[in-house]
Amino acid sequence: MADFHQDGTVVQFHNLRSRPSEELIYELETFSQTRKISLILPSLFSELEGEALTNILKELSQVSYLHRIVIGLDQADEAQYRYAREFFSVLPQQHTVIWNDSPRMLQIQSRLEDLGLAPQEPGKGKNVWGCMGYLISCADSAVMAIHDCDILTYDREMLARLVYPVANPNFSYQLSKGYYPRIGGVRMNGRVTRLLVSPMLVSLKMVIGQRDYLDYLHSFRYPLSGEFAMRTGMLPDLRIPSDWGLEIGVLSEAWRNLGPRAICQVEISDAYDHKHQDLSPEDANAGLNRMSIDICKAVYRKLAADGTVFTPNVFRTLKATYHRRALDFLEAYYNDARMNGLTIDRHAEERSIEVFAENIIKAGHLFLDNPRETPFIATWNRVHAADPLLISDFRQAVAADQEEYA
Repeated sequence: MADFHQDGTVVQFHNLRSRPSEELIYELETFSQTRKISLILPSLFSELEGEALTNILKELSQVSYLHRIVIGLDQADEAQYRYAREFFSVLPQQHTVIWNDSPRMLQIQSRLEDLGLAPQEPGKGKNVWGCMGYLISCADSAVMAIHDCDILTYDREMLARLVYPVANPNFSYQLSKGYYPRIGGVRMNGRVTRLLVSPMLVSLKMVIGQRDYLDYLHSFRYPLSGEFAMRTGMLPDLRIPSDWGLEIGVLSEAWRNLGPRAICQVEISDAYDHKHQDLSPEDANAGLNRMSIDICKAVYRKLAADGTVFTPNVFRTLKATYHRRALDFLEAYYNDARMNGLTIDRHAEERSIEVFAENIIKAGHLFLDNPRETPFIATWNRVHAADPLLISDFRQAVAADQEEYA
């Protein structure tokens, strides 16, 4: 049975195993009669060939309260788009596959570039942003959920628990964040959260002092989870990062726009496993190496926007403080894993800490060298102000692709 701990910053919904999931789903079916619920699935074409997505669709096919599913398809050619349309046709709900690389979508990208509002790089952030724009243009959903397409341990109760806090009209929450233990077989996973984010947040408080924002981020059990749900009223003003700082960026936006009392986190699984990224210590533009730099910069940017002054000396001190704290965290995780019959490769974990420590200071230098860097994609409200027809043209382009390549 899960604990029932609340730390007072962000409300936590635990799975106390005291209520059948069927009851939760029945309530969601009731809520969905007046508050339509949609799901966004950002997907690479390669994920259609993996083992996870077939099971995800099997589970989603049994979810009766979903009004619409929007699939953002990246890295696909025409034949692969046609294949994807067939692949997702098993879904009984209204569903749309957005071919992000189609000629029509590239024309939309060109219009955004002419306005100076185009996403700066491809990836999950751009994919999610486009799917959100499509959902805004549909104007028929009150609640939107997002989760990844590589979840090996997926079941439909995950989605039910994720959306319940924001779908329930008697609750005031605007955003719900999923959390879970990262367990794969007999291994304890989740290196970036365990060995970078948590000790870095503790270290930042030691170096720059207490900040409400740091307490807020540290209150999340799994801040890097790709599963969250929100009420769609906040979508037009939501700034989506285009880099690996997506999850931290969304939490930071929620902090800026909503405040912690409108945000909750919910336990959605006992054990969660998905595709793992390589550390890629020799390539700063790949894997967890790139991810850790982008995450650090996302935190630095938010703190700077709130008035924190960073200098090279601050980052040098932060690196040293982090390294010691991260090793302490590793000792705790190693003992926790051992007590529960799980394994942790201490050498590989310490190697990760060394890379992350270097990236804490590398990200700091990148931030200081380019303080005006803004990896956020323009909000859809700004796009609409610059080109009032673009969002409707975006939707028409998606529909035209569906008709032409059926």
